Amino acid sequence: MDRSDRIDVIDVSDLIDEESQTPAPPVTFTGRKTLVAAAVAVVLIAGALLIRPAKAGDDARPPGPSERAAEAVGMGAPAAAVDVTALVTDREKWVAAHPDDDASWSVLGAAYLEQARRTADSAWFPKAEKALKRSLAVRPAEKGNFDAMAGMGALANARRDFGTGKKWGELVRAQAPRRWSAYPVLVDAYTGLGDYKAAQKAMEQLLELRTGLAAYVRASQVYRDRGWREDAAVAMEHAAAAAKTPAEKAYTLFRLGELSWERGDPAQALRLYEGSLRTDPAQAEALGGRARALAALGRDGEAVRDYRLALGRTPLPRLALELGELLDSLGRGEEARAPYGLLGALASRDDANGVDDDVVLGLYEADHGDPAAAVRRLSEEWQRHRSVQVADALGWALHRTGDDTGALEYAKKATELGLRSADFSFHRAMIERGLGDEAATRRHLEEAMRTNPYFSPLRAPLAKEALTAIGQPPPGGPENLLPTTPWVAPELPKAAPNPKPAVAKPAKPGKPEKPGEPAPKPEEPAPTATP
Repeated sequence: MDRSDRIDVIDVSDLIDEESQTPAPPVTFTGRKTLVAAAVAVVLIAGALLIRPAKAGDDARPPGPSERAAEAVGMGAPAAAVDVTALVTDREKWVAAHPDDDASWSVLGAAYLEQARRTADSAWFPKAEKALKRSLAVRPAEKGNFDAMAGMGALANARRDFGTGKKWGELVRAQAPRRWSAYPVLVDAYTGLGDYKAAQKAMEQLLELRTGLAAYVRASQVYRDRGWREDAAVAMEHAAAAAKTPAEKAYTLFRLGELSWERGDPAQALRLYEGSLRTDPAQAEALGGRARALAALGRDGEAVRDYRLALGRTPLPRLALELGELLDSLGRGEEARAPYGLLGALASRDDANGVDDDVVLGLYEADHGDPAAAVRRLSEEWQRHRSVQVADALGWALHRTGDDTGALEYAKKATELGLRSADFSFHRAMIERGLGDEAATRRHLEEAMRTNPYFSPLRAPLAKEALTAIGQPPPGGPENLLPTTPWVAPELPKAAPNPKPAVAKPAKPGKPEKPGEPAPKPEEPAPTATP
């Protein structure tokens, strides 16, 4: 081989050793290299954005008031007053420029509904109806405008038109059985109609489809109506745990306060109402609850103050009736005329806006007005809504007219489902007293006082007086259970003598020694040998 054709063999390990001993040159960035690196980075970022465009959720800024309110009303949850106002302003401006946006019309209708709940002003209901109907005109129900349909159902329930609410809820469920927003509407509608089994079934379906604040609130409502107070409290505590905003937390604390009040614990109810007000000072319903608890604890002056503040913020007919009765119980009848007059004015306003206040008006007329008019009003209401609240009010109105026989029928409908209400028990006791049934009267008066001895500043003292007047039953039990003749021991049949045990006999060949054993075979003779 020629010298030029030879290849020198070099040990690779030697090269590695040399490189390891040689220090690496320092990395330096010149202006040109920096510009090139920056250009490469820009190209990479642009390519990433082309692959995945930026989304609204990528914004690191917290959501604004209108965004927070839109999310809340979309989830069926309470929203802060300032957020709802911002959402209404935002959506009104938007739909003015985009009148064919059915989704925005639906959101606007839901915002109007939340405003009505927040302010107790029924004037918002016609606005909500107009917005929701406009959404349905742009995108009809046949094309799956589920948000607007559910909104129409919620609007009907807020007006206490539960038959219409049921129709809208069932329409959404028929078209989209897995759409969770239909089921809160159905729970409220079935409850208002008195179909408590259907309400419980709808609540269970809601919990299967979606848990959260709206579902737990309905679960608590259903459990309360069935008399399961502990389950109702636990479900509402779950709702409080699921609350994300101060407005939601304040609402759940208010509802927990209502449950404590119904259990006859005004001190605990007061703490919960005050916690609700600290969390959201605009939660005016909690202000009315605090007034109720203060009156039960004997702090009458503070209670009157809070009732008046609550009526200034959320003028509800029920609060006006409670304030009037508190003033009556304090001997301030002249002052009570003002809230009673306000009750009538609020009911007239609500009636003009399609709201049904017949139960509150019926109770007011039965106790402070014309009981016969109350019977007529509540009889018509019973034809539409057969809930326990209507049954109780109608039974009480009939009692006030002197028809205790007819009243007892409705009082039983109100109390036998399971709802634990001191008012319901008191009404039934007074009806049974009118019928001369002292035992039943005593039983239901004691039940009323066990449930909530502070249930009314007017009726709770009457319940105590009636219970004292009836007294305790005589010793020895009811007369119809006492024997008319001295007790004589009955002649009992004599027991048959025990048979004597049989003496065991030795077993014979071919017979078993014990029952059930096979008889032994006889022994065969041994064979003999043949010669």
